Amino acid sequence: MSAATPRQWHERAMAAERGGDAAGAAALIGQALAVFPGDADLLNSAGNLAMRRGRPQDAAPYFAAALQARPGALDFALNLAIALTGAGRGEEAVKVLAPFQATGARAPRYCSARAAAERAAGNPGGAARWYDACLALDPLHLRALHGRARTALERGEPGALARVDAALAANPGEADLWLARAQALDVAGDTAAARDIALQLVEQAPQWLEGLRFLAQLRHAAGERDWASHYGEAARRVPSDPAIPVDHVATLAGLDLAAEAAEVAAEAKARFPGAPQFALLEAVNGGAAGDDDRAERIFAGLSLEGADRWLQEARHRLRRHEVGQALALLDLVLDERPWDIGGWALRGIAWRLAGDARAEWLHGQGGLVALLPLADAQSVLAPAIARLHELHDASPMPLGQSLRGGTQTRGILFDRMEPEFAALHRAIRETLELYRAQLPPADAAHPLLRHRDAPWRLHGSWSVRLLGGGDHHTAHIHPQGIVSSACYLVLPEGRADGDGALEVGRPAPDLRLDLGPVEVIEPREGHLALFPSTLYHGTTPFGSGTRMTVAFDVVTGVGPSR
Repeated sequence: MSAATPRQWHERAMAAERGGDAAGAAALIGQALAVFPGDADLLNSAGNLAMRRGRPQDAAPYFAAALQARPGALDFALNLAIALTGAGRGEEAVKVLAPFQATGARAPRYCSARAAAERAAGNPGGAARWYDACLALDPLHLRALHGRARTALERGEPGALARVDAALAANPGEADLWLARAQALDVAGDTAAARDIALQLVEQAPQWLEGLRFLAQLRHAAGERDWASHYGEAARRVPSDPAIPVDHVATLAGLDLAAEAAEVAAEAKARFPGAPQFALLEAVNGGAAGDDDRAERIFAGLSLEGADRWLQEARHRLRRHEVGQALALLDLVLDERPWDIGGWALRGIAWRLAGDARAEWLHGQGGLVALLPLADAQSVLAPAIARLHELHDASPMPLGQSLRGGTQTRGILFDRMEPEFAALHRAIRETLELYRAQLPPADAAHPLLRHRDAPWRLHGSWSVRLLGGGDHHTAHIHPQGIVSSACYLVLPEGRADGDGALEVGRPAPDLRLDLGPVEVIEPREGHLALFPSTLYHGTTPFGSGTRMTVAFDVVTGVGPSR
């Protein structure tokens, strides 16, 4: 076989794949590359095989090597960009495609791949332009119709529903487009029609988590007591799928229904004895619900190791005031994941409980927590507030967030098209640079200050509107960011000191620790609160009136700011 040509190796591998032996096909391609290590076509074949096996992260290096071996090959560049996009590396995909723009702009496949990459990179405007370019070349291009419809919905375009319907007319069997239609109808206020579609989706695809989540959101917004019961029905219909109870647990836990979540986990543990994740989920939620003995028994016999288990057991140890054991577990977490935000957040709490001076280094240095006047507040706030009230009037309280009451805007606020939000975005970025300038010096050992002089960008953006009488944020962290925020747009008139205040550093309620906040920020209209994402934060209730904020996280890296 060593005398075979690259083409012959390829044909043998494809024959194995057609015969159902994907692993054998991959082995044959591997053998071929050992004989012809730089063959561009074999490398491309290896990438295509990995893509067909659903492994874009494995495919990308093969496509990159193929493109390096044949630098001007547009097909190889497209394959690499598609793999990178599928692996969640949209910014890299855009960089791969950019040099081919002049010739690629005349090819629908290039335009579609470029649009998908731009969307994954957080540039919805660029995605819309490239989807439009694709549809100008091929009006019935299914991927472009689908992507353009989704992009219109994400950006809040007035014609989003019409675009969804156009995509459905060309591809009526696509479940995600039916979900998009339901979401568009919900935004438009036709919740009954949205619910009808959601029910059909869950009936036809009970294992599809996106459909289950959307129906839960609708049922919760309608005030149903047992708003997540359809998860149980889905698990009964697809008993072999562990992802359904995992999502069910997360959905319940996201609204503080920890006891119910623990029971779902316990039932799943019995059905999936080979999946220790359910024992961990039972321990996590049992402890959060106050049953520390139950959690202790499970942790004592749990075979699962790794950062996820150690992080959750550290929470359990903190609840039991076993601070030394918690710190030892957090050392393991941060050895495996050195900059894990959740690990640093718990370490900060444990240091405070232990009276360790490093707690001051982590969160007590001057400038880490700040309340700054928003740049251009007089010109940008009023128009943004008016638009936000319109959005909130049609927005629900979200599932799985810190919000307890009130409403939160859908999607990514600064992805939307309204110029009022673009102006607010610019003002926030300008203020963020003022915060950066007054931070303590760079410190390579500090989870925020190590990034002090690196490129920053916004990740996620949303608005929350709370009403008096109990609406608040429970204490939480944003584990994807390095800096978290609250921009105050509207505050209740005559608010007493302490009402609706931002408590930074008070532990989450489930930890049951008698430890106050590191700092209390009294909100001020037209001001932006900024603080390390390693600090738990929540708000106190207020008596009456309206409180509206915009929030976002800061991450590092060059790319679109969302």
